[in-house]
Amino acid sequence: MPPKSKAAAAAAAEPVSVEDLFSALHRHIEAGQFPQAVKVADQVLAVAPGDEDAVRCKVVAHIKSEKADKALAAIRAAERLPIDLSYYKAYCYYRQNQLQEALEIFNGQEETAAVLQLESQIYYRLARMTDCLNSYEKLQKFKIDSMDLKVNTIAALVAAGRASEVQAAMKAQKVDLTTRALRDARSFELAYNSACTLIENKKYSEAKEQLDVAKRIGKEQLMVEDYAEDEIEYELAPVSAQLAYVQQLQGQPQEAMETYVNMINKKSGDPSSLAVATTNLISLKGTKDAADSLRKLDRLVEKSTATNQLQLTESLEFKLPPRKKEALYSARVLLLLHANKIDQAHELVSGLLGMFQDSIFPVLLQAAVHVREKKVQKAEEVLSRYAEKHPDKSKEVLLALAQIAANANHFQIAADSLSKISDIQHMPATVATLVALKERLSDSNGAASVLDSAIEWWKNAMTEDNKLDVFMREAASFKLNHGRDEEACQLYEELVKSYGSTEALAGLVATSARTDLEKAELYEKKLKPLPGLKGINVESLEKTSGARHADQAVKVDVPEEVKKQKAKKRKRKPKYPKNFDPANPGPPPDPERWLPKRERSSYRPKRNKRGTQVRGAQGSVSKHDAAATNAGGASSKASQSTTSAKAPEPTKGSNKSRNKKSRR
Repeated sequence: MPPKSKAAAAAAAEPVSVEDLFSALHRHIEAGQFPQAVKVADQVLAVAPGDEDAVRCKVVAHIKSEKADKALAAIRAAERLPIDLSYYKAYCYYRQNQLQEALEIFNGQEETAAVLQLESQIYYRLARMTDCLNSYEKLQKFKIDSMDLKVNTIAALVAAGRASEVQAAMKAQKVDLTTRALRDARSFELAYNSACTLIENKKYSEAKEQLDVAKRIGKEQLMVEDYAEDEIEYELAPVSAQLAYVQQLQGQPQEAMETYVNMINKKSGDPSSLAVATTNLISLKGTKDAADSLRKLDRLVEKSTATNQLQLTESLEFKLPPRKKEALYSARVLLLLHANKIDQAHELVSGLLGMFQDSIFPVLLQAAVHVREKKVQKAEEVLSRYAEKHPDKSKEVLLALAQIAANANHFQIAADSLSKISDIQHMPATVATLVALKERLSDSNGAASVLDSAIEWWKNAMTEDNKLDVFMREAASFKLNHGRDEEACQLYEELVKSYGSTEALAGLVATSARTDLEKAELYEKKLKPLPGLKGINVESLEKTSGARHADQAVKVDVPEEVKKQKAKKRKRKPKYPKNFDPANPGPPPDPERWLPKRERSSYRPKRNKRGTQVRGAQGSVSKHDAAATNAGGASSKASQSTTSAKAPEPTKGSNKSRNKKSRR
């Protein structure tokens, strides 16, 4: 290699100015060339160690290159410098799904717009929707006019179970969510999230319209960017899965199943959409072909390094929200139970109890496993223990406990469990169940107190759909059947005064006749007379002996025609052989088919193929054979036919031959 010239060596030794390096850094960042930007940032730091702008550019370039670990390494290397990189550090933790560590960084920090936005995303990933919405409310004071912020707010409200508040929240931000407005807004994410709101509000037809709008907008935008058809289908997979879900809710399972199967077989979607499609497909199929459903779920789940734990594949672990993870794991446990793989279900549930410590669904699954094992008492203990420790999250657990106990005829446990759920004590289904359970326990006083409490609640309720009259009517009927005539009379009287019900008035008259005859006669006058009763003499009717017993009933003469009709036997349809068509029966059967073959007219005995028995020495010729040989001019066929038609009868053989025939 020839030595460098002095001019070239001097040029190589001449350092590049910091201004030129920053120009190159800016050029790479604008072009999206982030790996080159990292190299130039390192060159700047080599010339100017500790330069804040270079450090920030290097960290951001690593983040943009999807290399959060290298960004964290660069942040740790700059910890001694007086540079605040806490936001970038929290963002790297967020990208690595280390959400608690990311939140700890923001403790005590100033709530800037960037911090609040990242904080809301972390809360959403942690399924802490109340905190997430609080962060979005704080962001409103910054007056950020961002469509992404509005879209995320809708998603948080839907995930928090507050879909009914979406319209008011968006109206306050001057966002119109009608289908026509969404068509004009040309926002794919806004149309999609608005459709999810309608699904939660059970407005499935409108949701389908907005999903179609979202799909059309997304397809047009992707076509402008020169996406291929399969790439467009991949990008719009969430919409396709949601459309299939709407069809499933609308009672079109076959159409929904076709969409799910198509997505799974063609893998035309991101991992999250395929996971949703798989879970929904399993819910549609139910217990049918549990082995195939388990194989489909096995593609999404892998063994964890921890003992007795499973985890989703890496692509799903970071992207799938907790609510969908719970649905996926629940489907797997239930399938294992239906496949009688109890040990595997136990192992999975024990792992879920550690993975989802703040959720109730692993506890419910644990109880389901015990019930499957016919260990009902153990399931009741698990649910009771959890309800005592977490009274604020015990509603679903207590409902499950009541159902399990009622099925096992543990009526007292079932009644006590339902009584602990205060916010449903007034609901018709709860009251009816509690009354039935109390009756099974022969506790009519307890059943009556349940009805009285429900009546008192509905008297003070300010709702449009008030059910006070229903409860009063049922309570009056119950008390009348259990000998509480005065209380029943009082309830009927209140019903008559408040609602003017004819049914209640009739009940009041019947009940008052037992307690206060004067009151019964007073209210009886208010009953409307029934048509056709004016000509009936009540006094003479009372003097009659009444209806006779069935044994003493008067015989009624039955006309002869009716007797003949009764005597006629019902003709049964003839039973035909398999694959027999009565319209085309074919040829009639042989009338002699039951006779032995030798007795049928068509019977022909078998001919004796041996012909005439030859006697004499070997090689001798009989007269008949000699005559046949000398006959000429006839063809072989004619000779054969003549011979067969006029075959000579065989001569009688010796005793030995006859004995042989008899033995045959």
